[in-house]
Amino acid sequence: MEDNQNFTTINSDDSNSLPSPLVSPQSIGAKAKSLGHRAFKKFTTKEGIVGDYNYAYLFTPKIPFVKSKKPQFQPFFSLNSKMPLLLGAILGLQHALAMLAGVITPAIIIAGTINLSVEIEQYLVSVSLITCGLLSMIQISRIHIPFTKYFIGTGLVSLVGTSFATITIISAAIPQMYANGTCPTASDGTKLPCPDGYGAIIGTSALCALLEVLLSFIPPKLLQKMFPPIVTGPVVLLIGTSLIKSGFSDWAGGNSDCMSHPEGLFALCPNINAPHALPWGSAEFIGLGFSVFVTIVICERWGAPIMRSCAVIVGLLVGCIIAAACGYFGHDGIDVAPAATFVWVHTFKLSIYGPAVLPMLAVYIVCMMEAIGDVTATCDVSRLPVEGPEYESRIQGGILADGLNGILAGLMTLTPMSTFAQNNGVISLTKCANRMVGYWCCFFLIVMGVFSKFAAALVAIPKPVLGGMTTFLFTSVAVSGLRIISNIPFTRRDRFVLTCALIFGFGAESVSNWFSYFFTYSGDNTGLRGFLDAIVLVLETGFAVAGFVALIMNLLIPQEFDDEDILDDEELEGVSQEVVQSEIPYPQKA
Repeated sequence: MEDNQNFTTINSDDSNSLPSPLVSPQSIGAKAKSLGHRAFKKFTTKEGIVGDYNYAYLFTPKIPFVKSKKPQFQPFFSLNSKMPLLLGAILGLQHALAMLAGVITPAIIIAGTINLSVEIEQYLVSVSLITCGLLSMIQISRIHIPFTKYFIGTGLVSLVGTSFATITIISAAIPQMYANGTCPTASDGTKLPCPDGYGAIIGTSALCALLEVLLSFIPPKLLQKMFPPIVTGPVVLLIGTSLIKSGFSDWAGGNSDCMSHPEGLFALCPNINAPHALPWGSAEFIGLGFSVFVTIVICERWGAPIMRSCAVIVGLLVGCIIAAACGYFGHDGIDVAPAATFVWVHTFKLSIYGPAVLPMLAVYIVCMMEAIGDVTATCDVSRLPVEGPEYESRIQGGILADGLNGILAGLMTLTPMSTFAQNNGVISLTKCANRMVGYWCCFFLIVMGVFSKFAAALVAIPKPVLGGMTTFLFTSVAVSGLRIISNIPFTRRDRFVLTCALIFGFGAESVSNWFSYFFTYSGDNTGLRGFLDAIVLVLETGFAVAGFVALIMNLLIPQEFDDEDILDDEELEGVSQEVVQSEIPYPQKA
């Protein structure tokens, strides 16, 4: 009953209705006085600052070989409940730390792929933090569009970060840009920095974000039927598996030319001028990455709740401490970094790279489905309905904000944004779904980004330490894809559709240039060359080609069941929504 009352209050808050013009000045003054009294009480009383929350619960680890005490009851903070200032700040910082590694990783990898300078790389890391903080506020605030039934944002603790899917596109598009002359190359074949190539990527992503904006006005049930788990699952799986190679290469020393000549004098990793440079695959490098992995495992097994929710960043911190003690850190970049920075300190020439349009559209479809899943999970852990008009309104607002954030991110010199799922784990652990915590998280992200020395320290992290962390992150993305796939019934037809999609997906990942020699045109028609390059880029991007094949096969092959597909009641609970909506009867076990 209490939840229903809270939900009613939340509905009235989310309506964003304007005050009546008939409200008297006396009532406005009374409301202002009451608001001032509550604010004074908030900042001057123990209840307003500290509250009665059990803070020891957050910071108490599990001691090995010691029987843990009986778990204590923790109060649940609903969406708009009163939140003590100290607790809000602590939990907001916990959310920021939980998503920190995921926010900074794409910027570091993309800057390395495009051979951008250390100064630009530091800037991109800072702007990633600032932009994610600013754009997360849009999701949390839930803005009503006047004279319509639509919203922008979910009104939940829905936090956004840079999408990993873009890394896969850039890894395929940038070599193509160097090959066709879009990016400059030195006379000796050395690839020079290509800021214009990055400008083309973010310009293309901003344009393609309009697709997600348009899709936000389609009913969520129809979207889930158009893009069921059998289509989106393989896509997310292949995004993760395609990135694992990059993370694992960094774990062994660096994802660069030094991999090709591990014993060459001029092939030391990450480069010959780096402190404590070693050949690729050296035991010291692998040991550094392994220290990150072991720390993550220890945090998950024995760590306090606040450590478990940000275990990846704790592992990164431990790896950095070991690397600094052993002389792997270089402080030159930190010394020259400015004290503070902000968006547009560095800008890029925006343009459209035609071959990247189709893969980028696939990215936004993935971002849309991630948004649907994340909003559903956030509603669930926030103890809000996961069906009905209010839930569907939050889905619509979340997708629309996701698309608009993609446009704004491009204009703010960043690649596409996506909703982050790891924050749902923080909500579940802390039993706090209060929006004020989300605003605190945004505050900490912005502060981290503004102080660019912090970003410079992140950029200076040795590649093996970074690789140990990113490999874990990327593998968790692949596992998320497996979880989505596990929701389908795995009939003969489903196995056939998955096989058709994964043939091209895994094939393109295993042999990255398999389609590069299909077209032999070498004329002066730039339009035709761009069109052919687009086809090549799609077919050599594993998740994009798998998504298109799965979509076609899912529409082409009808669902049917045979004796091998008999399901029991428990298995029926995991049946995909697409099959349920199609009203296809499932055979029951006797």
